[in-house]
Amino acid sequence: MSAILPLTVEGLGFAAGGETLLAGIGFALRAGMRSVVLGPNGAGKSLLLRLLHGLIRPTAGSMRWSAPEPARVQALVFQRPVLLRRSVAANIYYALELRGVSDAGRVDEALARTGLTALADRPARVLSGGEQQRLALARAWATRPELLLLDEPTANLDPAATRAVEEIVAAIHAAGTKIVMTTHDLGQARRLADEVLFLHRGRLVEHRPATEFFAAPASEAARAFLKGDLPW
Repeated sequence: MSAILPLTVEGLGFAAGGETLLAGIGFALRAGMRSVVLGPNGAGKSLLLRLLHGLIRPTAGSMRWSAPEPARVQALVFQRPVLLRRSVAANIYYALELRGVSDAGRVDEALARTGLTALADRPARVLSGGEQQRLALARAWATRPELLLLDEPTANLDPAATRAVEEIVAAIHAAGTKIVMTTHDLGQARRLADEVLFLHRGRLVEHRPATEFFAAPASEAARAFLKGDLPW
């Protein structure tokens, strides 16, 4: 069971340069369910993940975690992962060292679970896009996070690489990690989401079980989005 969840978000907002990018965001995140954040371009999806991870501070509202120091037990994987100029294995070792962990077994396990064992000694930056994303997931998984935030984890990947990433995400979820992810792929959202948070123009318009959202979205904005009438 997660120590930092549930998370209660109330009136969350962020403004910069005189422009309000998120406003009045309120929801609760609980352990277990995979939460997928949907919305058109500019809705604030990536910004919301960065606020949850603590990379930036909100300018309004609050986030109440169920335990202190939530950043120590969560991880964020970006659309374009930042990799060190080291080997595949060394990238995972480094993530563990930052957490004060020295465990070669965790590195080997993460490599095996993501299909990267044969590439352990290869320089990380020469990997394909799909392999780099799998490494980013392996690096996060090795730290055994209670919460994993994923920002467009399969953007620009081919179908085979996308399927591989989705299988890893499903395995991380099955191992007990809470997943919160953004995606532009509605098929992927249908496959992976247990609940949907739909953002539009910096506001949370819907937060519902995925089956209900896709069957009968309650808002006009969500209906237009699912029909492809809102910009991606």
